[in-house]
Amino acid sequence: MIFLVIWAHFFCDFVLQSDKMARGKSKSNKWLAIHIAVYTAPLMLFGWQFALVNGATHFVVDYFSSRASSYLWAKRDAHNFFVVIGADQAIHLSILVATMPLITFWGFQ
Repeated sequence: MIFLVIWAHFFCDFVLQSDKMARGKSKSNKWLAIHIAVYTAPLMLFGWQFALVNGATHFVVDYFSSRASSYLWAKRDAHNFFVVIGADQAIHLSILVATMPLITFWGFQ
């Protein structure tokens, strides 16, 4: 189940995120909210509680990480840009794993 959750996160956070979302979310809460809605919708397959908690926490994490990474990219500080991206993903994956008990998917509870 953990592999399914990790790959679902990859799909929702990267494959479904458009360039406009990726660029806009660091400057606009509208684009951040659109990204979160697109990210959260497929997670509903794992149950509404799992999706709601992960969508809300994803918003908070991305609010800060997207602004920090955008700032670092503009400064051409590639090392710290990637440190922020890595921390962002580590936080997302930690929260996903920690909230797995909320999953009500295919009989898992």
